[in-house]
Amino acid sequence: MPKLIFHPDVSSEIKASYKWYQVKVNGLGENFINELESAYQAIVEFPKTWPKFQKGFRRFMLSRFPFSVIYRKENNQIYIVAVMHNSRRPDYWLNRIS
Repeated sequence: MPKLIFHPDVSSEIKASYKWYQVKVNGLGENFINELESAYQAIVEFPKTWPKFQKGFRRFMLSRFPFSVIYRKENNQIYIVAVMHNSRRPDYWLNRIS
């Protein structure tokens, strides 16, 4: 099974979104994290399933939250470059790739 590798900025994206959802409704942040975990599992199991997005990356759209996981399979690794809000600055993550 491929190993997940995260861009260093993904952690801060997730934390900020988690906190925002927790403030809105207690437990909603946990639901966000749980959906992300399910997304990661699906991506690891079936990395070529989701549509190509930009620059050779693919996009897994969460069903309950307006976020996408932007990733690319490289050898036996899956590189997650962003957990992107679908309606805010959609191309910001492009500066993370070479």
